[in-house]
Amino acid sequence: MQLRWKIGNVSITRVVEHEAPTSVRFMFDGVTKADLHAIDWLKPHFVTDDGYMLFSIHALLIESEGRRIIVDTCLGNDKERRVDGWGMRNGPFLDDIAREGFARERVDAVLCTHLHVDHVGWNTMLVDGRWVPTFPNAEYLFAREEWAYWSEHEQEEFGTVVEDSVRPIVDAGLARLVEPNHRLTSEVWLEPTPGHTPGHVSVRISSQGEEAVITGDMTHHPCQMVHPEWAANADYDKQQSTATRRAFYARYADSPVLVIGTHFATPTAGRLVRDGDAYRFDVD
Repeated sequence: MQLRWKIGNVSITRVVEHEAPTSVRFMFDGVTKADLHAIDWLKPHFVTDDGYMLFSIHALLIESEGRRIIVDTCLGNDKERRVDGWGMRNGPFLDDIAREGFARERVDAVLCTHLHVDHVGWNTMLVDGRWVPTFPNAEYLFAREEWAYWSEHEQEEFGTVVEDSVRPIVDAGLARLVEPNHRLTSEVWLEPTPGHTPGHVSVRISSQGEEAVITGDMTHHPCQMVHPEWAANADYDKQQSTATRRAFYARYADSPVLVIGTHFATPTAGRLVRDGDAYRFDVD
């Protein structure tokens, strides 16, 4: 299921690669199904009746000022990964985005909010036994601090992620290292949201008086709006990620800014609303 939004002159399209119920233990230590059930507004969109989180891995396709921009490239095909359903995939992602006008040769920019396994997979594709850039005419934008960290680390718990999905882009000369407030167009720019990874960024969109923000993994699941202290297992700096979430929620609550979750299941987008001492997510 594709979803589409218009923010003034900017169009945003969600293309899902993988969406499935996920155990809360996979995402958060010390959080239980009962904790999720206590947040009644999470159902039916974000938690199942039996207490599983609904979790989506999708790309967001942005068209702004004539540029075609992909935000995060999901898992990819043919890659050895150590999570069920994530490895050796043979999915139709490239056909799906081509139907939305994003044939791989026509993409102008690929923006990775960070360089984790489920955000970089389609950066590359397997051709004659080699990992080559999937989008040959695009510039790949990585936050400078993010690449500085991952250039010296690997994601062994998932596989050879950097070696098969990031370093080939750098070696091909297609990587552009940018500051965490970089502008892609006058309507689309980055917002630093560190903690999940050292150089994590979110994406802001503003056009014709309308506004949106793409979370990246600053927030993995709407339950964190009630409990920003629920840091994800994969957060690099849990204290910093919690502080980032608190600041983000305070900044965007009760505002007209559309919040689009990078891992939020359908309907994916909504608005942050203050709810006592916490927040809730009102979906569109």
